[in-house]
Amino acid sequence: MTGNYSGLGSFVAPAREKSELWRFAVGVVIAIAAYFALNRLFFGAVYQIAGNRSNALYNNLVTGETPLAMFLLLSSFACMVLSVALVVRVLHRRPVRSLIGPMLLAWKDFRAVTLMLAGLSLAIALLPPWDMGGPFVSNMPFGQWLVLLPLSLLGVFVQVSAEEIFFRGYVQQQLAARFRSPLVWMIAPSALFALGHYLPDSAGENAFAIALWAGVFGVLMADLTARSGSLGPAIALHFCNNVSAILIVSLPDSLSGLALYLTPFGMQDTEMLADWLPVDFAMMLVFWLAARVAIRR
Repeated sequence: MTGNYSGLGSFVAPAREKSELWRFAVGVVIAIAAYFALNRLFFGAVYQIAGNRSNALYNNLVTGETPLAMFLLLSSFACMVLSVALVVRVLHRRPVRSLIGPMLLAWKDFRAVTLMLAGLSLAIALLPPWDMGGPFVSNMPFGQWLVLLPLSLLGVFVQVSAEEIFFRGYVQQQLAARFRSPLVWMIAPSALFALGHYLPDSAGENAFAIALWAGVFGVLMADLTARSGSLGPAIALHFCNNVSAILIVSLPDSLSGLALYLTPFGMQDTEMLADWLPVDFAMMLVFWLAARVAIRR
């Protein structure tokens, strides 16, 4: 998968001046601690506002089964951006926008990949099979879904941008400033990304396979970032993937509050979920290849 990483040099350049490993290690610890602290403050304020409805709200947040719960969960990822911004400003003496790469390039590649993947998704939607082992279940009236869509898209964009800024921005950028080998700056942030998606309590027997999916996804996003020299393509692919999984067709027992449709099986249907994971892996690879074509690097 290695190839033309001509964009990596300019992407990593802002990290070179203060790229000591001790500084990076401390930065990761502070960023994670600050994220959890800000997240706790955010949801603490939410529960205070909810008052006697806080228990019901908490239960909804656990599963993400209502629009309000999903908006709160997605918007809470702004805490991750604030945490990383704190680290790069205090420890590395640079602005958080330096984690994204040149803004014009990021926007250009984001737009190119988004248009490519939107067209590809439409083509796939028109091809059989049109279900996932059974008919999709309607989750929300189309009119309501359409009214919520602008805020839903914004929420997903905040979530994926936050994850890319931390994993492919901060972690990949700082490691690439110290190590030439892609085995370091691709694998390390991807392993951390996979660890964050290892959820045995909810995924059961498929927890490892889902974490592996996330790890491979992280490697592919690292590849796109190095090719582009910006986070634009990775944010675009991550955005399109999560729009499909959160806003179009979602699992009924996991983050379904903003979805138009639900799958005919849930996270606990381990056999059905296991049967569809290879299809998801294949789709991820197809989307990655399409993104590479879109940026032509």
